[in-house]
Amino acid sequence: MTSASVVGLVSESSAIPASSQPEYVLEVVNVRKEFPGVVALDDVQLKVRPGTVHALMGENGAGKSTLMKIIAGIYQPDQGEVRLHGKPLKLETPLMAQEAGIAMIHQELLLMNQMTVAENIWIRREPKNSFGLVDHDEMNRMTLELFERLNIQIDPEVEIGELTVANRQMVEIAKAVSFNSDVLIMDEPTSAITETEVAHLFEIIRGLRERGIGIVYITHKMNELFEIADEFSVFRDGQYIATHLSTDVTRDDIIRMMVGRDVTQMFPKEEVEIGDVVLSVKDLTLDGVFSDISFDVRAGEILGFAGLVGSGRSNVAEALFGVTPADRGSISILGEEVKIANPHDAILQGMAFLTEDRKETGCFLPLDIQENVQSAVLHENFVNGGFVSEAELAVKSEEMCKKLRVKTPNMEETIENLSGGNQQKVLIARWLLTHPRILILDEPTRGIDVGAKAEIHTLITQLAHKGVAVIMISSELPEVLGMSDRVLVMHDGRITGIVDREQADQVTIMNLAAQ
Repeated sequence: MTSASVVGLVSESSAIPASSQPEYVLEVVNVRKEFPGVVALDDVQLKVRPGTVHALMGENGAGKSTLMKIIAGIYQPDQGEVRLHGKPLKLETPLMAQEAGIAMIHQELLLMNQMTVAENIWIRREPKNSFGLVDHDEMNRMTLELFERLNIQIDPEVEIGELTVANRQMVEIAKAVSFNSDVLIMDEPTSAITETEVAHLFEIIRGLRERGIGIVYITHKMNELFEIADEFSVFRDGQYIATHLSTDVTRDDIIRMMVGRDVTQMFPKEEVEIGDVVLSVKDLTLDGVFSDISFDVRAGEILGFAGLVGSGRSNVAEALFGVTPADRGSISILGEEVKIANPHDAILQGMAFLTEDRKETGCFLPLDIQENVQSAVLHENFVNGGFVSEAELAVKSEEMCKKLRVKTPNMEETIENLSGGNQQKVLIARWLLTHPRILILDEPTRGIDVGAKAEIHTLITQLAHKGVAVIMISSELPEVLGMSDRVLVMHDGRITGIVDREQADQVTIMNLAAQ
């Protein structure tokens, strides 16, 4: 597709002829939503056909999640309306949306860990016996029947807290389907599951599509769009850009619509002078989790960690940073063995650690952006005579957030109000402000849009140029292969190989990951 045709894509309100449009199961008409200091949605639209998967694309902060929360009854629009089967809806609560036939699966799962699978699915709708008590046998039977339709193999009586993330995701999907909804919203449903589990999820989605359900699918993964979506809509900066059939455009066309510019290089790997060993790990072992982990990372080197979910990659990172210290083995920095009993010890040794789960272990959700950014540096660079240099710290924090293009009205905004991708950028800003010599990044671009991914990859390369030793854990093989000087592969808590960049390819890495 030519650049001229791309301009046409962006300027058109829709590429689908009005004469061929069937009845829409869901319509969003001229919706606007403002929060203090920011317009989240500006006169946007969305039209979803029954029996189709409609992907919603856009950079972090584009307004996708805000719109979905309006459709799901969590927020109310300042103007405009939501229509189901052509009829306007006034949705004041999520329960009202569910009762109307709209269900949403959130990116952060909303299940109750101490309750069973069946109890989570049928909460507030439990079958009762003749005495008015919950009929657990009937509830478990209903759950098994639901799972059989979806080809899900999970015990209804097990507690949610005992399930893997992937199985919790399947329970959320089953719960949404149990409402017999006309519209199902999926927000980044594959962000924490393996390729095999993604394939199973797509089988379920295709089955729901055949039953006439309209599915709104939010993702940052382009390959998913072309595999599962029938149509897609693009938002940018709170505005609607275009809607097209997924067969009518290329990956580059979609990126241009999303970011308003060309992203010329996703993985800006450059030749960097590799220096001396900064971090040396010997026979690190955490009983029952991983064993005999040994590797070195040099100044300016990016060491990628690859492996399937559950291989132990994140556990090794947490042991290095003192979150869960290892039982045996040694860690040396610049040739001297160090003891890291907790994250404070790690920070004092020049380590920084971006965790995998920004909600649970990264962000201080009730605090503002400024407080989140400065939380790792109060012990050193910005303390004089026992007092915090607040003015200097505020300037440096804001500069770092601007460099990472964090979308926020101001630094006093509560981080909980930011999109997931912007929360991730704030966490990266926090650690960069410490000027680390060892930077551990666990899934640094999870939930990040393509434009921000390229920026973060460029930033990682710049840090390598400055001599920072980087460990980068990622479930996305193209990212690992594109950014790493060497790739360390794990399976079942042990290292199965360390591959130089020149010899690393997807087949080699996957073979090692599956050993």
